[in-house]
Amino acid sequence: MALPNLPGNSFNPNLGKTRYHKSHHFDYRNEVSMMVGEEKPGIGGELLAGQKITPKNSVFPSGEGGNLPAWVAFDRQVLCFDAYFQEAVHEKREEQYRIRNSKIYFYLEDDSIQVIEPRMKNAGVPQGTLIRRHRIPRPAPYDDTFYTVEDFNVGNEVNLYSRIFKITGCDEFTHNFLRKLGVKVNAPEAVPADPYTKYRKAMDESMQPMRPYEKYDTLKQFLDHDRHVLRFYCHWDDTDSMFGDPRQMVLHYFLADDTIEIREIIQANSGRDAAPMFLRRARLPKEVSSLRQPGEKTDRTVLNVFGPTGHGGRYILDSLKTGAVHEEFYKDSDLMIGSVVSAWGRKILLCDADDFTKEYYRTKYGINNFTPIQYKGTPQGRKAREMPPYNGFGSEEDSLCSCMGLIPKPPRRDFVKFMEKDRHGLESNVLRFLARMDTTKPIDMDRRFIISYFLSDDTILVFEPPVRNSGIIGGKFLERGRVKKPDQPPYSTRLSEYYMAPDLYVGGLVIFNNHKFLLIDADEYAFRYMEQHSDEFPQANVDRIFEKLKELSKGKTEEVKSFFMRNDPGNTGNVQYEQFRNLLMQLSENRLAEHEIMTVGRHYMLRKDDDGVDLNTLAYIIQDLLRKHNFDININKLPDGLLQADANKCGYLHPEVVMTACKALRLPVPRDLVWALMTKCEINQEGLLKYDTFLQYLDWKNCPVVAPPNFQGTLDETWKGTMASKQVQVINYQALLNDAFGFAAES
Repeated sequence: MALPNLPGNSFNPNLGKTRYHKSHHFDYRNEVSMMVGEEKPGIGGELLAGQKITPKNSVFPSGEGGNLPAWVAFDRQVLCFDAYFQEAVHEKREEQYRIRNSKIYFYLEDDSIQVIEPRMKNAGVPQGTLIRRHRIPRPAPYDDTFYTVEDFNVGNEVNLYSRIFKITGCDEFTHNFLRKLGVKVNAPEAVPADPYTKYRKAMDESMQPMRPYEKYDTLKQFLDHDRHVLRFYCHWDDTDSMFGDPRQMVLHYFLADDTIEIREIIQANSGRDAAPMFLRRARLPKEVSSLRQPGEKTDRTVLNVFGPTGHGGRYILDSLKTGAVHEEFYKDSDLMIGSVVSAWGRKILLCDADDFTKEYYRTKYGINNFTPIQYKGTPQGRKAREMPPYNGFGSEEDSLCSCMGLIPKPPRRDFVKFMEKDRHGLESNVLRFLARMDTTKPIDMDRRFIISYFLSDDTILVFEPPVRNSGIIGGKFLERGRVKKPDQPPYSTRLSEYYMAPDLYVGGLVIFNNHKFLLIDADEYAFRYMEQHSDEFPQANVDRIFEKLKELSKGKTEEVKSFFMRNDPGNTGNVQYEQFRNLLMQLSENRLAEHEIMTVGRHYMLRKDDDGVDLNTLAYIIQDLLRKHNFDININKLPDGLLQADANKCGYLHPEVVMTACKALRLPVPRDLVWALMTKCEINQEGLLKYDTFLQYLDWKNCPVVAPPNFQGTLDETWKGTMASKQVQVINYQALLNDAFGFAAES
């Protein structure tokens, strides 16, 4: 029983309602009052009694995403349906109707439709686009509305401009889209057969080609195996014939067309003509037969010819192919290691194959046994080629190249090594050593030499720094070039041996043109380079030195411990380098080179923040050289050249550009000193040098540098200051005992 309409017991139907407008149904048309809004709703947009409004566009259910318009949400999304329509054919006996397949595309963004008929060869009717893309109205009496997505489903019939299209299927995207809309997609239907198409197909199958040859389609084999070649190494024993000998062959089987070619491997000085093609590429028959007459070897045989000769003549073909000549040719299945191939009567044994051929047979035929057959005899020892001895004209390499051919060629230079080891930026790739003469002459015992080894071309330069009041003129002692090792015959059939980079190390003895030099020290760059490339320099290999120390320290544990306890009474764990050097010399009994001791010392030394020559000392030496040569950088326009090279006028240049400018003006300062000065000047993060500071240190007239205290005034002393041995002073022997000797010092 319902409650009475009392206050508080009934609901207000207008509660929450915001729209109270009334649709405009009546208006005047040509001054006549009439109803113009049949499909408009009532007050507030509510439908009238019995009213049903058909949407003019496809209505998609709203999801959880954003409310995007259809032309954005469904852009580039198209429904594709397979369909056909039946077309009547009049006044033709072969066919009364024709089935024409088509595709219907429904564009979701604007409900437009496009119908396309796939083109068929020799169809005889215009095909392609049947209906261009646009919105298609429904047939009368609903011609005021357009087709929407609800009108399309598998099995439906669609009337497009009085042409009935039967939908038989759709693609996967269309099927999934309709299912998401809640539409049950029907199963695909078969397209009825076209009577005329069946008639044409039956007629083509009943016809036979009226020519004596048949065409074999080998395009697929060519496309699958083009440039695929099987290679077999063969042997032909021709010793039974007169003047015959064993011959080596290479058989190529072309998978693209089943042809075979055989090439002969002609040895040097074999006396045979240089004609490597033994068998031209062709199909190789298994049995040798006589040459066929023209027209005898055919796939089809003409049984009878009647009618006029030439145009208009007719002939009957042998459909059973009774007169065909069957000939077997070698296939890839007939070729295998150990098989014998008859190449027009010559028995060729397949002895081996390459990797591609083995993989082909392993994949296709499952063969895994590819044991090669030994067919070559034991190679005879070839006599080494002897070159004539060096005659003294030119270099040994140049004279050797003149013996290699009729046209002499210059010796080839290792260009790759030159480019890798040439000076690049601040990386000089030059190893410098300090040496003295190994002699008993008093005048030569105090002479010091700088030996520079250039890694780019293995050349050596010896320079003697000038010393005041020594009576000896300094300068170049040995021009840059390769230096031969001593005790070699001057005129030999073999190339002479030259000093290489591993031959130079601290403590080593070298002989340059009968002058003995003892290498007593090296610069920091040389030590660092040799340690970075320890596989090339055994004296700088710490692991190798540790192995030697372990062998030398066997049975001397107490002696080593007592030595460090005596020299380190405070148990600080550090000793001086000279004490450490004396210990290693006693352990090794002078079997360790000075360079090896220095390498161990550098590995365990206490590092300092600043090592090397002071900037003030280096600048004073450079200004002293410029002052002696009376070289003024302002008169020689060095600042103007650097300012012109600075296109951005930022005050910074690359060090290579600055070095090139100094070299162009012939700055009378060694190249290494210039590089050392640039490294101590201000350099930004991009590696560019502030050239104003660099020029200030070179200007000895306007910005002179005061001589440092206790300065000897010679380049020799300055070189000694840059030696790495001066930087190694204190050694941490605790870590050395653990790593090398295998025990720790007692506390």
